Amino acid sequence: MRNGLPATALRAPGAVAQPARAAEPSPLLQVDGVSLEYRTPERVVRATHRVGFDVHAAERFVLLGPSGCGKSTLLKAVAGFIAPVEGEIRLDGHRVTAPGPDRIVVFQEFDQLPPWKTVHQNVMFPLLASRTLGKREAAERALHYLDKVGLARFADVHPHQLSGGMKQRVAIARALAMQPRVLLMDEPFAALDALTRRKMQEELLALWDEVRFTLLFVTHSIEEALVVGSRIALLSPHPGRMRAEINSHEFGLHSTGGAAFQATAQRIHGLLFEHEGAVAS
Repeated sequence: MRNGLPATALRAPGAVAQPARAAEPSPLLQVDGVSLEYRTPERVVRATHRVGFDVHAAERFVLLGPSGCGKSTLLKAVAGFIAPVEGEIRLDGHRVTAPGPDRIVVFQEFDQLPPWKTVHQNVMFPLLASRTLGKREAAERALHYLDKVGLARFADVHPHQLSGGMKQRVAIARALAMQPRVLLMDEPFAALDALTRRKMQEELLALWDEVRFTLLFVTHSIEEALVVGSRIALLSPHPGRMRAEINSHEFGLHSTGGAAFQATAQRIHGLLFEHEGAVAS
């Protein structure tokens, strides 16, 4: 305040007031300098070293790297199953210290569905176990998400009657029915054949277009990362470190044969393995 007037009232003659700049939304998920370790019978192994990235609401964020770079371990830490030895993970500004229904994981294994429960019961189960909803509401929500993944007519069958891709769709419906803040997917399509994998990528993206959930997705496939992700974090070979971040909003299933897609894929390959190339040369 100057001469009894607020600062905003003091402008040069003829000056035009500038609109206030909208504050950028805070990240939903923050991974801040996270190092993770695990024990073997012989020693302690560092899986990741001071990894950091932010994920915003409704973003499709991919962790990409070679086998053994710690990306799945990092996903488990975001889920709350593993505590960092350094750094911290925050969801909505609150430190993650344990698993919770705000972060649901879909793994690549097909046997994650109890075989004695029907498809409908499998999707209902976490809603009832967590006391998120009563039985009637859980049944309605389960059918809603089964419909979203195109499996409503299979609600009364058992998992052994489904193909691998269909089982993964049930797992995705079960996860989304919990309406998590972040959906965590650990190489969910890696065990599928190429055609089914492509179909599942299409269905995941179509589902995201409709529901706009926040996705943290792990893969070791460069093509899948570019197709599924809007942003990609590249992790170095073991121990995983942040090598680069790539914006991939422009790419999708329609662009896999294009020159720009292939050039970006080659660039990512070079970034991921540049150290190995330098050693070899």
